[in-house]
Amino acid sequence: MHKLVIVVPAYFEEEVLDSTISTLTQILEQLLEEKKISSSSTLLIVNDGSTDQTWSIIEKYHKSNHFVSGINLSRNYGHQNALWAGMTAASVDADIVVTIDADLQDDPNSIIEMVGAYHAGYDVVYGVRNDRESDTVFKRSSANLFYKLMNKLGVDMVPN
Repeated sequence: MHKLVIVVPAYFEEEVLDSTISTLTQILEQLLEEKKISSSSTLLIVNDGSTDQTWSIIEKYHKSNHFVSGINLSRNYGHQNALWAGMTAASVDADIVVTIDADLQDDPNSIIEMVGAYHAGYDVVYGVRNDRESDTVFKRSSANLFYKLMNKLGVDMVPN
């Protein structure tokens, strides 16, 4: 059976963490019931130096929800470094690693599809945004500029 680790970077996420953990736990339970993942699969939440109740919430769920584990970074290292820390820890024994932000801005049900793609033989599966309607004008513009710049530099990337 394949071990899935869902890595969730968290920075000042106390307001959404209960809902996020509940949603992702349901997804893990569904995949487990469908025998697509092993019971050792986890939801690894990386606290990126939050000084609110984020870490306390992670600790609380770790005691009551066998899926939840956490990494508590000593200070804020930034989103990408928190992701990297979680992915590095997960890579020790995970067969499948999926990352998602704590606000679940991206559809968490895509995880089910991604695990399905893994079982269909894909080594790398990634999500692409359908649209950026929910983004601010600044974020949309800066994202477009980023992808154009990377393309001009010769980096082969899929936008969004």
